Amino acid sequence: MQHEVRVLRPEEYFIEEEPYYEPVGDELAVFEAAYRNGLPVLLKGPTGCGKTRFMEHMAWRLERALITVSCHDDLTASDLVGRFLVKGGETIWVDGPLARAVRAGGICYLDEIVEARKDTTVVIHPLADDRRVLPMEKAGELLAAPDGFCLAISYNPGYQSVLKDLKQSTRQRFVALEFDYPEAGLEQRILEREAGVVPEQARRLIKFAHMTRNLKGQGLDEGASTRLLVHAAKLIVFGVDPVIACRSAIAQALTDDADMLAAVYELSASLF
Repeated sequence: MQHEVRVLRPEEYFIEEEPYYEPVGDELAVFEAAYRNGLPVLLKGPTGCGKTRFMEHMAWRLERALITVSCHDDLTASDLVGRFLVKGGETIWVDGPLARAVRAGGICYLDEIVEARKDTTVVIHPLADDRRVLPMEKAGELLAAPDGFCLAISYNPGYQSVLKDLKQSTRQRFVALEFDYPEAGLEQRILEREAGVVPEQARRLIKFAHMTRNLKGQGLDEGASTRLLVHAAKLIVFGVDPVIACRSAIAQALTDDADMLAAVYELSASLF
């Protein structure tokens, strides 16, 4: 049977317009330095704090294709690398997203890497050290990464456990950047820019977010993220009552516990 390599066009993954991103430190310079030196990058931080937006901004800034993979429990090595498929009596090799990024010399971003199975994450090791190669054993190919290729992964340290942790053999291959929720002034600018909310409403939303973040570990796994604040702000700008917006876009997204929901409802009602 004939084997055919099917590769998607890298143009499909280029970001045409600049994604809005507000730097909070030296993360732009560190990432670009790592990229220029062929070093993989690890983004650490809570959910909804801007890691994915940062990656989109850097892909635009560096003019590279960005292929994002949302990792999950059922993600296999073949899902990343590729597999043979039979079509019309022929055996066709179809690249996975990781192989496509390597061939295109783009950026492959593995979001929430700890959600993937342990035997799956091992496949990135040869790409994340001095070898910079992707073994494609099923296809009988050793794919060398060109200079433009970059491997980036992310995870939320707050969800670490014995079963879901990033092994030292993986994390010590990466340059690490730590992310967190922005300080109040910057977060206000983000809400005003992303949602068009008025400054006073933005300040109240941020105060509400800080109240929920203080409940982390005391009934909540996570407090309100910047992403959730943007969602609530958009609802408010569209005419939804602020208390209802906070209930739908923030409280209900944080927990299903009736007592915690009641407590969070009271916090929002005290501000709006």
